[in-house]
Amino acid sequence: MFRTTEADDAAGFALIEVLVALMIIVISLSAISTLIATSVRGTRSMEERWARFEVARAIAADLPDRDQLTIGHLAGEVFNHRWRVDVAPFAPTDAKAAGLTAWTPQLVVITVRSPSGTPVEIPTVRLRRSGR
Repeated sequence: MFRTTEADDAAGFALIEVLVALMIIVISLSAISTLIATSVRGTRSMEERWARFEVARAIAADLPDRDQLTIGHLAGEVFNHRWRVDVAPFAPTDAKAAGLTAWTPQLVVITVRSPSGTPVEIPTVRLRRSGR
């Protein structure tokens, strides 16, 4: 009746071979999806950080002139980002040279907090004419 030959035995895949092939595909797709998810999170984090720096740059550009910037703090909100500017005297390292210059340094720290709560802080020094 029916005869089986060696060619018929090797003609198809066994169930175990199909399952192994499917497992390899599943593992590969899982690894690729993990990589994509990590890339998306990193991109989102960079975009949020870039937005905070852009807000800080805009705030720094809108600060009052050096002679009008007084010691204390300013605060507000721009594009759902809360910001704060702290101005304090900058202590010179050489006490003797502190009174010899026509300029007084001021420490200006700009802090911007995103809607998610992550802050970025940019410290800088501004010079103010002494005696004003």
